[in-house]
Amino acid sequence: MQVWIGRNGERFGPYTDDEIRQWLRDGTCRPDELGWYDGMVDWRPLGELFPDERPNVADGVPPMPPSPPPFMGVTDVATPEYAGFWLRFGAWVIDYLILIVPFTAISLGMGLSTIATAFLEQMKTDQVAAFQAYAAAMLPITYVLMVIGYVYYTVFEASKWQATPGKMAVGIRVTDTDGQRISLARSAGRNAVRLTNVLRFPVPLPLICYVVAAFTQRKQGVHDLLARTYVLTGRANEAPAPVAAPRNGDSGRFDA
Repeated sequence: MQVWIGRNGERFGPYTDDEIRQWLRDGTCRPDELGWYDGMVDWRPLGELFPDERPNVADGVPPMPPSPPPFMGVTDVATPEYAGFWLRFGAWVIDYLILIVPFTAISLGMGLSTIATAFLEQMKTDQVAAFQAYAAAMLPITYVLMVIGYVYYTVFEASKWQATPGKMAVGIRVTDTDGQRISLARSAGRNAVRLTNVLRFPVPLPLICYVVAAFTQRKQGVHDLLARTYVLTGRANEAPAPVAAPRNGDSGRFDA
């Protein structure tokens, strides 16, 4: 494993994990210094990446840190790019068009034509009753379509593609905070927020869930924040290794 180190706002490396372990033991590197390796999104303290390695202490006196390793800055590590609203909206439109086909077939099979005919007939005599009857008759169809859409998003986003066909078409993918494929359980929890589309509140809850993405640093919606996921640009099979870029005056903190 090749590891980069963040020190004084700069990136250095890469080094082997054996070198990092040795430097943590002899005090060359501190556990609170930040590290990154291929596949991670956020930089994390070396003490978290190598929890078993601690400075050697004899007789209660910590060792004097030796000269630092020959750090050499690197500039070829890719910065993650978070998918914005319009990319995600485009993916949603494509997925919607894909789902229309099975949705229509299932709706017709569950009696949509009969429901629509009865609605139009009742509209001639009692419009209020017509809408009430139509809403009640459509509930079973709505629930079935909701479950199908939920399974569609959950399975595809937890798959090796890390994306629905719509997301693949626009070149974005869903990852965990380490830039890795999410589990089926995490995908299920993330997409449970989509079920709020059938709920009614004074302010549309789905609108709140997605508008949040416009104001968060990593363009996360409420479902992303709760599930600790990102939506990044690039397909799963061709995306560069993401890592945060250093910023001046950030005291060595690296944010993705």
